[in-house]
Amino acid sequence: MRMRFAGREWKIGRNAFMPVFCVGLLAGIIILNMGKGILLEGTGLFDEDTLYRMKYMTVDSNALFCYILRKRVVRLAVLVLLSTTYLGLAACLGVTFWYGMSAGAFLAALTLRYGIKGIALALAGIFPQYLIYIPAALFLLSWCETLFRGIYARGGGGISLEDRRLLIKKAGQLAGALLAVTVGCLLEGYVNPYLFLGFLKIF
Repeated sequence: MRMRFAGREWKIGRNAFMPVFCVGLLAGIIILNMGKGILLEGTGLFDEDTLYRMKYMTVDSNALFCYILRKRVVRLAVLVLLSTTYLGLAACLGVTFWYGMSAGAFLAALTLRYGIKGIALALAGIFPQYLIYIPAALFLLSWCETLFRGIYARGGGGISLEDRRLLIKKAGQLAGALLAVTVGCLLEGYVNPYLFLGFLKIF
């Protein structure tokens, strides 16, 4: 799919985010490996002492859920607002790269520390909430890219009647995505801590 914006023709679409994510994933792995002396040994990131202390901690699920929900909703709102500006496409690609880099660094850190067991630990840390977060993130990125294209594809910065209709139509989709994120936060706050702590006891 092609669009004209700021005097240039852009080729973008849902599949455009995967290469950016993969580049970020690779960057995260490389950065973690290059700086492992500082990032791992110097900080104690995911070391055995940290995991041992986590194994016996108690979790306030209500407080955790409220914290996670606030953080996720603020990030979602910022991305949605940016997607209505000239920075919309750059914001979508930047967020995709950041997600990839974070995932790469996370997996690399646990793998360097614990080998194959580290991958199992990583999966325990993101289950089951990421069964919701991943499709929600993919949908939101595509949603924001489509919104950006709908507003700016014709080369004008103003919002026409057609654009307002687009915004109204997409408001329902955004509400559905927000509901999915809320469900993910519920799983992260109330289900994952107990699964993860249970896994740590046999790790």
